[in-house]
Amino acid sequence: MISLSDQIAAHVAAGASVDRDAVRATFAQLREALSSGQVRAAEPDASSPVGWRVNTWVKQGILLGFRFGDTADVSMDHGRWPFYDKDTLPLKRPGLAAGVRIVPGGSAVRDGAYVAPGVICMPPMYINIGAYVGEQSLVDSHALVGSCAQVGARVHVSAGAQIGGVIEPVGALPVIIEDDALIGGNTGVYEGAIVKARAVIAAGTVLTGSTPVYDLVRGDIIRPTADRPLVVPEGAVVVPGARAVSAGKGLEWRLSLATPVIVKYRDSRTDTHTELEAWIR
Repeated sequence: MISLSDQIAAHVAAGASVDRDAVRATFAQLREALSSGQVRAAEPDASSPVGWRVNTWVKQGILLGFRFGDTADVSMDHGRWPFYDKDTLPLKRPGLAAGVRIVPGGSAVRDGAYVAPGVICMPPMYINIGAYVGEQSLVDSHALVGSCAQVGARVHVSAGAQIGGVIEPVGALPVIIEDDALIGGNTGVYEGAIVKARAVIAAGTVLTGSTPVYDLVRGDIIRPTADRPLVVPEGAVVVPGARAVSAGKGLEWRLSLATPVIVKYRDSRTDTHTELEAWIR
Protein backbone atom coordinates (compact mmCIF):
# COMPACT_ATOMS: atom_id res chain seq x y z
CA MET A 1 0.00 0.00 0.00
CA ILE A 2 1.31 3.45 -0.91
CA SER A 3 1.88 5.59 2.16
CA LEU A 4 0.02 8.84 2.63
CA SER A 5 3.24 10.84 2.27
CA ASP A 6 4.08 9.08 -1.01
CA GLN A 7 0.58 9.73 -2.36
CA ILE A 8 0.91 13.43 -1.61
CA ALA A 9 4.39 13.57 -3.16
CA ALA A 10 3.04 11.94 -6.33
CA HIS A 11 0.16 14.44 -6.53
CA VAL A 12 2.53 17.36 -6.14
CA ALA A 13 4.87 15.96 -8.80
CA ALA A 14 1.98 15.44 -11.25
CA GLY A 15 1.27 19.18 -11.36
CA ALA A 16 -1.54 20.22 -13.69
CA SER A 17 -2.09 16.64 -14.90
CA VAL A 18 -3.01 15.32 -11.44
CA ASP A 19 -6.23 13.32 -10.97
CA ARG A 20 -8.51 15.71 -9.09
CA ASP A 21 -10.66 13.02 -7.51
CA ALA A 22 -7.60 11.14 -6.32
CA VAL A 23 -6.23 14.30 -4.70
CA ARG A 24 -9.48 14.92 -2.85
CA ALA A 25 -9.55 11.31 -1.61
CA THR A 26 -5.96 11.56 -0.40
CA PHE A 27 -6.69 14.84 1.35
CA ALA A 28 -9.64 13.27 3.16
CA GLN A 29 -7.25 10.60 4.50
CA LEU A 30 -4.77 13.27 5.56
CA ARG A 31 -7.48 15.26 7.32
CA GLU A 32 -8.54 12.16 9.26
CA ALA A 33 -4.94 11.40 10.26
CA LEU A 34 -4.40 14.98 11.43
CA SER A 35 -7.67 15.02 13.36
CA SER A 36 -6.73 11.88 15.26
CA GLY A 37 -3.20 13.08 16.02
CA GLN A 38 -1.61 10.20 14.10
CA VAL A 39 0.09 12.74 11.80
CA ARG A 40 1.41 16.20 12.67
CA ALA A 41 2.61 19.15 10.61
CA ALA A 42 5.61 19.37 12.94
CA GLU A 43 6.78 17.09 15.72
CA PRO A 44 9.40 16.88 18.46
CA ASP A 45 12.82 15.76 17.24
CA ALA A 46 15.67 15.43 19.72
CA SER A 47 18.23 15.49 16.89
CA SER A 48 17.15 18.97 15.76
CA PRO A 49 18.94 22.02 17.24
CA VAL A 50 15.57 23.51 18.21
CA GLY A 51 13.98 20.20 19.23
CA TRP A 52 11.44 20.13 16.39
CA ARG A 53 11.19 19.16 12.74
CA VAL A 54 8.64 20.08 10.10
CA ASN A 55 6.81 17.42 8.09
CA THR A 56 6.88 19.13 4.71
CA TRP A 57 4.63 16.58 3.05
CA VAL A 58 1.82 17.32 5.52
CA LYS A 59 1.85 21.00 4.67
CA GLN A 60 1.95 20.14 0.95
CA GLY A 61 -1.11 17.96 1.46
CA ILE A 62 -3.01 20.74 3.22
CA LEU A 63 -2.27 23.11 0.33
CA LEU A 64 -3.65 20.48 -2.08
CA GLY A 65 -6.84 20.36 0.00
CA PHE A 66 -7.31 24.11 -0.41
CA ARG A 67 -6.48 24.03 -4.11
CA PHE A 68 -8.82 21.20 -5.06
CA GLY A 69 -11.77 22.12 -2.88
CA ASP A 70 -14.91 23.69 -4.31
CA THR A 71 -16.50 26.67 -2.58
CA ALA A 72 -19.80 25.49 -1.13
CA ASP A 73 -22.68 26.89 0.89
CA VAL A 74 -22.02 25.84 4.49
CA SER A 75 -24.58 28.13 6.12
CA MET A 76 -25.90 27.28 9.59
CA ASP A 77 -29.19 27.56 11.45
CA HIS A 78 -31.27 26.83 8.36
CA GLY A 79 -29.42 29.45 6.35
CA ARG A 80 -29.77 32.28 8.85
CA TRP A 81 -25.97 32.27 9.38
CA PRO A 82 -24.52 32.42 5.86
CA PHE A 83 -21.07 30.90 5.37
CA TYR A 84 -19.20 29.80 2.25
CA ASP A 85 -16.05 27.69 2.36
CA LYS A 86 -14.15 24.94 0.57
CA ASP A 87 -16.05 21.66 0.68
CA THR A 88 -12.81 19.88 1.53
CA LEU A 89 -12.56 21.80 4.84
CA PRO A 90 -15.55 20.95 7.04
CA LEU A 91 -15.77 21.82 10.71
CA LYS A 92 -14.61 19.29 13.29
CA ARG A 93 -17.25 17.40 15.28
CA PRO A 94 -15.30 15.79 18.14
CA GLY A 95 -18.29 14.21 19.92
CA LEU A 96 -18.70 13.74 23.65
CA ALA A 97 -16.26 10.82 23.79
CA ALA A 98 -13.39 13.13 22.77
CA GLY A 99 -13.51 14.84 26.17
CA VAL A 100 -13.23 18.33 24.67
CA ARG A 101 -15.27 21.30 25.93
CA ILE A 102 -16.36 23.66 23.18
CA VAL A 103 -18.40 26.25 25.03
CA PRO A 104 -21.35 27.75 23.06
CA GLY A 105 -20.86 31.15 21.51
CA GLY A 106 -19.37 31.17 18.03
CA SER A 107 -16.18 29.09 18.18
CA ALA A 108 -14.99 26.92 15.30
CA VAL A 109 -12.46 24.13 14.87
CA ARG A 110 -11.64 22.96 11.36
CA ASP A 111 -11.49 19.25 10.73
CA GLY A 112 -7.85 18.27 10.34
CA ALA A 113 -6.89 19.91 13.63
CA TYR A 114 -6.07 17.74 16.64
CA VAL A 115 -7.69 18.77 19.91
CA ALA A 116 -6.71 16.50 22.80
CA PRO A 117 -8.89 15.32 25.69
CA GLY A 118 -9.37 17.92 28.40
CA VAL A 119 -8.97 20.93 26.10
CA ILE A 120 -11.32 23.85 26.80
CA CYS A 121 -12.39 26.17 23.96
CA MET A 122 -13.94 29.42 25.17
CA PRO A 123 -16.07 31.41 22.72
CA PRO A 124 -15.38 32.80 20.28
CA MET A 125 -12.07 31.18 19.35
CA TYR A 126 -10.75 29.48 16.22
CA ILE A 127 -8.45 26.52 15.58
CA ASN A 128 -7.36 26.05 11.97
CA ILE A 129 -6.45 22.94 9.99
CA GLY A 130 -3.14 21.26 10.76
CA ALA A 131 -3.01 22.71 14.27
CA TYR A 132 -2.30 20.52 17.29
CA VAL A 133 -3.55 21.39 20.79
CA GLY A 134 -2.33 19.15 23.61
CA GLU A 135 -4.25 17.78 26.57
CA GLN A 136 -5.67 20.07 29.25
CA SER A 137 -4.87 23.24 27.30
CA LEU A 138 -7.19 26.25 27.33
CA VAL A 139 -7.89 28.33 24.23
CA ASP A 140 -9.60 31.44 25.55
CA SER A 141 -12.05 33.91 23.99
CA HIS A 142 -11.05 35.63 20.73
CA ALA A 143 -7.88 33.53 20.52
CA LEU A 144 -6.53 32.04 17.29
CA VAL A 145 -4.50 28.86 16.82
CA GLY A 146 -3.37 29.16 13.20
CA SER A 147 -2.76 26.61 10.49
CA CYS A 148 -0.21 23.95 11.52
CA ALA A 149 0.60 25.68 14.84
CA GLN A 150 1.67 23.23 17.54
CA VAL A 151 0.44 23.90 21.08
CA GLY A 152 1.54 21.56 23.86
CA ALA A 153 -0.18 20.20 26.93
CA ARG A 154 -1.51 22.40 29.76
CA VAL A 155 -0.93 25.59 27.79
CA HIS A 156 -3.08 28.65 28.49
CA VAL A 157 -3.70 30.65 25.32
CA SER A 158 -5.29 33.74 26.86
CA ALA A 159 -8.07 35.94 25.50
CA GLY A 160 -7.20 37.73 22.28
CA ALA A 161 -3.90 35.87 21.79
CA GLN A 162 -2.86 35.12 18.21
CA ILE A 163 -0.82 31.98 17.54
CA GLY A 164 0.02 32.51 13.89
CA GLY A 165 -0.15 29.83 11.24
CA VAL A 166 2.63 28.92 8.84
CA ILE A 167 1.67 26.81 5.82
CA GLU A 168 4.10 28.36 3.35
CA PRO A 169 6.94 27.99 2.77
CA VAL A 170 6.29 24.29 3.34
CA GLY A 171 9.78 23.72 4.72
CA ALA A 172 9.42 26.32 7.47
CA LEU A 173 8.55 25.35 11.03
CA PRO A 174 5.15 26.61 12.19
CA VAL A 175 4.69 28.47 15.45
CA ILE A 176 5.34 26.11 18.35
CA ILE A 177 4.22 26.56 21.97
CA GLU A 178 5.57 23.85 24.23
CA ASP A 179 4.04 22.26 27.35
CA ASP A 180 2.97 24.34 30.35
CA ALA A 181 3.54 27.71 28.67
CA LEU A 182 1.34 30.71 29.38
CA ILE A 183 0.48 32.97 26.44
CA GLY A 184 -0.93 36.20 27.84
CA GLY A 185 -3.87 38.22 26.59
CA ASN A 186 -3.53 40.12 23.30
CA THR A 187 -0.15 38.61 22.58
CA GLY A 188 1.01 37.64 19.11
CA VAL A 189 3.39 34.79 18.24
CA TYR A 190 4.09 34.64 14.51
CA GLU A 191 6.41 33.47 11.70
CA GLY A 192 7.58 30.20 13.19
CA ALA A 193 8.72 31.47 16.59
CA ILE A 194 9.20 28.76 19.21
CA VAL A 195 8.18 29.22 22.85
CA LYS A 196 9.83 26.54 24.96
CA ALA A 197 8.24 24.69 27.88
CA ARG A 198 6.99 26.65 30.93
CA ALA A 199 7.74 30.03 29.39
CA VAL A 200 5.42 32.94 30.16
CA ILE A 201 4.66 35.49 27.43
CA ALA A 202 3.10 38.45 29.21
CA ALA A 203 0.04 40.29 27.94
CA GLY A 204 0.64 42.47 24.91
CA THR A 205 3.98 40.94 23.88
CA VAL A 206 4.57 40.38 20.16
CA LEU A 207 7.10 37.81 18.91
CA THR A 208 7.88 37.31 15.23
CA GLY A 209 10.41 35.41 13.18
CA SER A 210 12.63 38.49 13.07
CA THR A 211 12.16 39.79 16.63
CA PRO A 212 15.26 39.97 18.88
CA VAL A 213 14.52 39.24 22.53
CA TYR A 214 16.65 40.95 25.19
CA ASP A 215 17.49 38.68 28.14
CA LEU A 216 18.18 40.93 31.12
CA VAL A 217 18.80 37.93 33.37
CA ARG A 218 21.56 36.32 31.31
CA GLY A 219 22.80 39.46 29.57
CA ASP A 220 22.15 38.04 26.11
CA ILE A 221 20.27 39.04 22.96
CA ILE A 222 18.36 36.14 21.42
CA ARG A 223 18.15 36.57 17.67
CA PRO A 224 16.75 34.35 14.93
CA THR A 225 19.14 33.38 12.12
CA ALA A 226 18.74 32.21 8.54
CA ASP A 227 18.62 28.57 9.67
CA ARG A 228 17.21 28.95 13.18
CA PRO A 229 13.92 30.55 14.23
CA LEU A 230 13.43 32.71 17.27
CA VAL A 231 13.47 30.42 20.34
CA VAL A 232 12.25 31.72 23.69
CA PRO A 233 14.12 29.73 26.38
CA GLU A 234 12.41 27.33 28.76
CA GLY A 235 10.86 29.04 31.76
CA ALA A 236 11.55 32.57 30.50
CA VAL A 237 9.16 35.34 31.51
CA VAL A 238 8.88 37.75 28.58
CA VAL A 239 7.26 41.19 28.87
CA PRO A 240 6.78 44.06 26.41
CA GLY A 241 9.63 46.55 26.50
CA ALA A 242 11.16 49.34 24.44
CA ARG A 243 14.62 50.39 23.27
CA ALA A 244 15.74 53.78 22.04
CA VAL A 245 16.30 54.44 18.34
CA SER A 246 19.81 55.82 18.01
CA ALA A 247 20.06 56.10 14.20
CA GLY A 248 18.87 58.87 11.88
CA LYS A 249 16.16 61.11 13.27
CA GLY A 250 15.33 58.57 15.96
CA LEU A 251 17.57 60.18 18.55
CA GLU A 252 16.38 63.71 17.81
CA TRP A 253 12.74 62.66 17.84
CA ARG A 254 13.23 60.48 20.93
CA LEU A 255 11.71 57.45 19.29
CA SER A 256 11.74 53.93 20.66
CA LEU A 257 10.89 50.49 19.25
CA ALA A 258 8.84 47.80 20.93
CA THR A 259 11.13 45.06 22.24
CA PRO A 260 10.32 41.83 24.10
CA VAL A 261 12.39 41.55 27.27
CA ILE A 262 13.10 38.55 29.51
CA VAL A 263 12.87 39.95 33.04
CA LYS A 264 13.09 36.69 35.00
CA TYR A 265 12.84 32.93 34.78
CA ARG A 266 9.86 31.08 36.14
CA ASP A 267 9.75 30.37 39.88
CA SER A 268 7.25 29.10 42.45
CA ARG A 269 5.49 32.48 42.62
CA THR A 270 4.96 32.50 38.85
CA ASP A 271 3.65 28.94 39.04
CA THR A 272 1.06 29.95 41.65
CA HIS A 273 -0.35 32.64 39.35
CA THR A 274 -0.50 30.34 36.32
CA GLU A 275 -2.24 27.54 38.24
CA LEU A 276 -5.30 29.66 39.07
CA GLU A 277 -7.06 28.52 35.88
CA ALA A 278 -7.43 24.99 37.34
CA TRP A 279 -10.52 26.24 39.19
CA ILE A 280 -12.51 26.61 35.95
CA ARG A 281 -12.02 23.01 34.82
